Amino acid sequence: MSLNFKLTLVLGHAASGKSRFAEKHAIAYGYARTYVATARILDKEMQSKVVAHRADRGPDWTLVECDRDLAAACSQARDRQVWLIDCATMWLTNLMMDEAEWRPAAEAWIAAMATSPARFVVVSNDVGGGVTPDNALARRFQRAQGALNQMLAEAADGVALVTAGLPQWLK
Repeated sequence: MSLNFKLTLVLGHAASGKSRFAEKHAIAYGYARTYVATARILDKEMQSKVVAHRADRGPDWTLVECDRDLAAACSQARDRQVWLIDCATMWLTNLMMDEAEWRPAAEAWIAAMATSPARFVVVSNDVGGGVTPDNALARRFQRAQGALNQMLAEAADGVALVTAGLPQWLK
């Protein structure tokens, strides 16, 4: 698949291999790499996951921790850099848990990526493939995640769906 993409969206379900695929895709550009972590570390399990991911990536990545203002973070990206944002789902969760408006923030983030000279790889969960959640918050999140994924997919040059570590290019 071509690496001329300005923005690549990597979708998949939990534990599908999407992050590992996205990392390999980002490395293939041959540019300086920045990993943008959107998760909030709220418990020991998440802390362990962060430590393991950092060790897997190795020292060749610059780390940016950004749980809210991805537009501001991405506006710092420069030419001949690739920024891997992992992941849009955690970012959306953060905004929703803070009861913040996510759509204007998403529009600003997408605009920042579009105007940057850098390349971007965005990881996001596809949460629409299961059953309809049984509570209002989960249903609202599922709808918002689907809408965010559609916004990102529309802006992206390339979209891959990863299942069992295997990518299927949708766009």
